[in-house]
Amino acid sequence: MSVQVETLEKLERRITLTLPAEAVAAEVQSRLRRLSRTVKAAGFRPGKVPMSVVAQRYGWSVQNEVMNDKVGQVFSEAVNEAKLRVAGVPRITEKQGAPEGQMAFDATFEIYPEVKIGDLAGAEVERVSADVTEEAIDKTLDILRKQRRTFAQRPADAAAAADDRVTIDFEGKIDGVPFPGGKAEAFQFIIGEGQMLEQFDAAVRGMKAGESKTFPLQFPEDYQGKDVAGKEADFLVTVKKIEAQHLPEVDEAFAKVLGIADASVAGLRADIKKNLEREVKFRVLARNKANVMDALVKVAELDVPNALVDGEVERLVEGARADLKKRGVKDSENAPIPAEIFKPQAERRVRLGLVVGELVRSNNLQARPDQLQAHIEEMAQSYEKPSEVVRWYLGDRERMAEVEAMVVENNVADFVLGKAKVNDKAVPFDELMAGS
Repeated sequence: MSVQVETLEKLERRITLTLPAEAVAAEVQSRLRRLSRTVKAAGFRPGKVPMSVVAQRYGWSVQNEVMNDKVGQVFSEAVNEAKLRVAGVPRITEKQGAPEGQMAFDATFEIYPEVKIGDLAGAEVERVSADVTEEAIDKTLDILRKQRRTFAQRPADAAAAADDRVTIDFEGKIDGVPFPGGKAEAFQFIIGEGQMLEQFDAAVRGMKAGESKTFPLQFPEDYQGKDVAGKEADFLVTVKKIEAQHLPEVDEAFAKVLGIADASVAGLRADIKKNLEREVKFRVLARNKANVMDALVKVAELDVPNALVDGEVERLVEGARADLKKRGVKDSENAPIPAEIFKPQAERRVRLGLVVGELVRSNNLQARPDQLQAHIEEMAQSYEKPSEVVRWYLGDRERMAEVEAMVVENNVADFVLGKAKVNDKAVPFDELMAGS
């Protein structure tokens, strides 16, 4: 078969497909005959429906089915013959003026681009590192203690102070008018933990049980409640109860409560350090991979197929709708989400995917079985029963595909870092954990 490929734009191609009309008609008749054996129609026994009735009812749909199958087959043969890698779904249009006895179609489509990756030795990549300090272990211990704290009511004459849990009634008004969400009864919060706006928190400090106070509060311009953002309200607050918090001591009993095998303070700190080091490792790896991907995009030259970008945009829009549904948004499936806002993200994803794919193919960076096993086992260590987590991953192809993608990204990151100009940077533990 001689295939003539017409170049329309950078990646867009067009080929003409021809089908013998007689072969199409014969296949339509064959399928209608098979259908007639099972189709049901009023007034006829099963298998006895006349072909004329079957053709009248199902001829159009069968014709379309045959055309799609035949055109798809011919298209596949043509692009294989021309050694083209098709990106996305071709656009098929019927062509007029076909030779007698033939049906002709134009197939317009995009092909995968040639990916040129520049000299990685000239790329600059920042590689971060972070250490788990004693301060980080202390902060984690404080979090664990707060998770298991208890509260006891303070004496009646005690004033509310930092770390106290207060129970209050409050009502806010703007220009003398109550606003939605501005009123609550028996509301609890802990002073100094950022649960309330700073002005509100400061106003309650020093108050005693049974005391009431009115004070002004300026809502920030970027406040999440858009109806009150940037406005000033007057709040009336009545303190109902003040409770002092009690944090458990860091001792052997506390270690036992946490299920530490070595139920000692040293064992507890060692366990915390081990878990933090694992988390730091994954965060450092993720940040360094992101830096590598940024560098790869800069040194690569390629044209991006619009069909792949459009497909990625659709996935991002559907993902946004799924997220809205999880949040309980009504009619989220019909939410007016403008696709264009996702186009830059989609284009970057497609571009990066093509670059990474080329790097993996040309340098044999595919995930090895031992790498997959090691990665799963390392992730499983964060759970109470690692062996069950390992089985959970190994028992599902989709989950294994996700693991394989992560391992391939790790291989790519290691490969690039081994060739690029690397700028090492130590970052503070808190900065890394904050994701900054």
